[in-house]
Amino acid sequence: MKVACCQIAPQVGAGESNRLAIQKAIRAAVASGARIVVLPELSTSGYVLRSKAEARGLAVRPADGGLDYWSEAAGGDAVVVGGFAELGEGDLLYNSAAVVDGTGVLAIYRKAHLWCDEPRIFAAGQGRPPVVPTGVGSIGVAICYDLFFPEMTRSLARAGAEIIVVPTNSPAVGDGSNADIGIAVTRAAAHVSRVYMAVCDRWGTERGTDWVGRSVIVDPDGRVIGGPPGDRPSMVIADCELSVARRKVVPGTTNDVFDDRRPELYGFDH
Repeated sequence: MKVACCQIAPQVGAGESNRLAIQKAIRAAVASGARIVVLPELSTSGYVLRSKAEARGLAVRPADGGLDYWSEAAGGDAVVVGGFAELGEGDLLYNSAAVVDGTGVLAIYRKAHLWCDEPRIFAAGQGRPPVVPTGVGSIGVAICYDLFFPEMTRSLARAGAEIIVVPTNSPAVGDGSNADIGIAVTRAAAHVSRVYMAVCDRWGTERGTDWVGRSVIVDPDGRVIGGPPGDRPSMVIADCELSVARRKVVPGTTNDVFDDRRPELYGFDH
């Protein structure tokens, strides 16, 4: 089964342009045979938001049909997971991800771990990250900085995720080594829980912020099987046999990464 990460370049205030880019990307991925299509973090609104007022003007309520065009582009064959600015209850704003197929929205996840200036704009999500059963497999969802908390990816894998998808925006920081660290964290998370990972980054420059474009797809052995494309528009696509992620024995050994756990020693159950 093919999984695609659509590395587009959303911009704040370019609502119609972002919408067209998302539609085009989903349709191109589906036409290429992808059954799981991943979009970047905050793909509908852009990331470098200056105020809550600006974000509120760009946020959508999925229940009001704000993501229907994702469903239409997915058609009957694909599941789309992507980031968006969500207007929630009491007009709270969330950095969210939606899981969508041709029938509509299957699940919403609100980012739990907010990065840098995000708390000025967004409320932190209070719900557990979901594992969504779909016609193409069990999909776990996290967003960007969530990756740096190993409890998050392990809990998704323990809950039955065959693939963990991660809408992401990775800014260039300092010497840019953060991009390599992000890939290392993704590979480690995939390897230690024997699960597929699909991290969809963005590219380009937005309001003076440069983005590193490190979309990757990683298999349960921790091998990069798609990407990273670097700072350019790209569709990273890879064949993934999700049933492999149900088997937690390390190839060539008798060791099972779940059965060999010693949770009584850890102080928490992950």
